[in-house]
Amino acid sequence: MIKAKSIQVSASILCADFTRLESEIKKCEDAGIDSLHIDVMDGHFVPNITIGPVIIEAIRPLTKLPIESHLMIENPGAYIDQFIDAGSDAVMVHAECYGKLRAKSRGLNRFPKEVDTINAKEALADIKKIKRRGKRAFIVLNPGTPMCLKSILKDLDGVLIMSVNPGFARQKFMPAVLSKIQQLRRIYNGDIAIDGGVNEVTAKEAVKVGANILATASYFFGSDKPKEIVRRLKSLRER
Repeated sequence: MIKAKSIQVSASILCADFTRLESEIKKCEDAGIDSLHIDVMDGHFVPNITIGPVIIEAIRPLTKLPIESHLMIENPGAYIDQFIDAGSDAVMVHAECYGKLRAKSRGLNRFPKEVDTINAKEALADIKKIKRRGKRAFIVLNPGTPMCLKSILKDLDGVLIMSVNPGFARQKFMPAVLSKIQQLRRIYNGDIAIDGGVNEVTAKEAVKVGANILATASYFFGSDKPKEIVRRLKSLRER
């Protein structure tokens, strides 16, 4: 039986003010945020470049909040140890790094990256690398990639469902992913996170079908009442 879970909220610092990052992190703590979400982009897996382990290393002494590193990068296995050494408590790797890319996704500057199936053995090698270090392991699915994780679910701490094509903040939520969350929740009792275009309206829909971790960026950092934002999101309950 799948049990209902309390709702957690993570804040993506991609939309924080980097000129005052310490105070932005303090705002997260004061508002009741459960974890910090770090969007790592390499310009190859997604059409943008953001930050690397050095930022995690810099913010780790500033907070006791868990730090989750979302690796939107090619060959994530080569960098897992660096992100853990820098202070990550969870590492999120994309399913699309472990399967044959669809024809439209292959090559430079061809986005979004999508697959139909994954090589479970390759994915498990990186998942186990994360867990051997005592950290939480998540697999991420882009919107166009189907729920192809059944063979590895038992080895995961969670699944992150992208509700936008990754690469940029402030995108519009894609309702088509709701059926994927619902499908996953029917067979999986671990954490299901949703990332992209999350606000009070879209979060309600995601929670209704089974999500229990809500990653928010501009909705949180753009608000003058961040504590109220978190309170409202946490008041939602997975059915």
